[in-house]
Amino acid sequence: MTTRAFAALATFSLLSGLLLGCPKEQPKPTSDGEGGTTPSTARLKIAVIPKGTTHEFWKSVHAGAAKAAKEVDVDIVWKGPLKEDDLKAQVDVVATFVAQGVSGIVLAPLNDTALRAPVKQAAQAKIPVVVFDSDLQGDDHVSFVATDNQAAGKLAGEHMGKLLGDKGNVVVLRYQEGSASTQNREKGFLEAVKAKPAMKVVSENQYGGATTESAFAKGESLLLAQKAETGAVNGIFTPNESTTFGMLLALKKSNMNKKMKFVGFDASEKLIGALKEGDVDGLVVQNPFNMGYLAVKTMADHLRGKKVERRIDTGARLVTKENLDEPAVKEVIQPDLKKWLGE
Repeated sequence: MTTRAFAALATFSLLSGLLLGCPKEQPKPTSDGEGGTTPSTARLKIAVIPKGTTHEFWKSVHAGAAKAAKEVDVDIVWKGPLKEDDLKAQVDVVATFVAQGVSGIVLAPLNDTALRAPVKQAAQAKIPVVVFDSDLQGDDHVSFVATDNQAAGKLAGEHMGKLLGDKGNVVVLRYQEGSASTQNREKGFLEAVKAKPAMKVVSENQYGGATTESAFAKGESLLLAQKAETGAVNGIFTPNESTTFGMLLALKKSNMNKKMKFVGFDASEKLIGALKEGDVDGLVVQNPFNMGYLAVKTMADHLRGKKVERRIDTGARLVTKENLDEPAVKEVIQPDLKKWLGE
């Protein structure tokens, strides 16, 4: 072999080695100029981050997300804090998924301001975010999928007025500060009740917190402070699953269940049982299954270049002992979790 031929062969071998050693760049979605993204050949991986993972509400959200994932042919990763008061854990989960470079994030923010910076960081990393259940300040997310919470709260207030004949004293056990969804429910309820001259809100500044245990303790002290056992309280409103169940336990412990009207929010097996027994007089329920379904579907549509709505209402309805057996109600309060989650 001549010196020239040997040099040519060596050069070819070196170039081949460099080309084979270079990692293949994964295709990424690109902007379509209208807020969406153009499709890529990579399989979509969507992170779904709830506020917590213990309440029945979130299990229904998970099931809806799983159904959407199958229908639109994407992968989802479900991960969130164990409890709904672990803000740091949720911020860390968002940061982890951003670092992993998922295709998109579907997030139910625990706080309407604290999650703003993590969502902005995701957007800067070209990872779009769909917010669901509870609103977030700012405009870095592509869509908000949720119940019209103020309207849902108003529905609860109107039902309370009907139960009490538009007169009497009412207390509200709030959820926790910074939760936009429950704040709007509380606002809607209070607006409806305060519009009735003969109804008086005697307490509206107490917070039950994120767990049943904390809501139970606060419920007990609230009933005691308002002298509820003397008949000074005619109605109670609670804006989510944990506050409703915690207050229910407080009422039962003090033997005041059935002695005042009680309207709560969200549904679980135990709360539906309480509704049947007459310990709860109404539950305003969302459609968490539909919320999870639409949130994932909206993200998939956005990633594939389709235009999505900025605000998507997933609906709410009042459930009472009288309408429990209606098919439309059963579909909302008893979704088939086993089919989608294997539970």
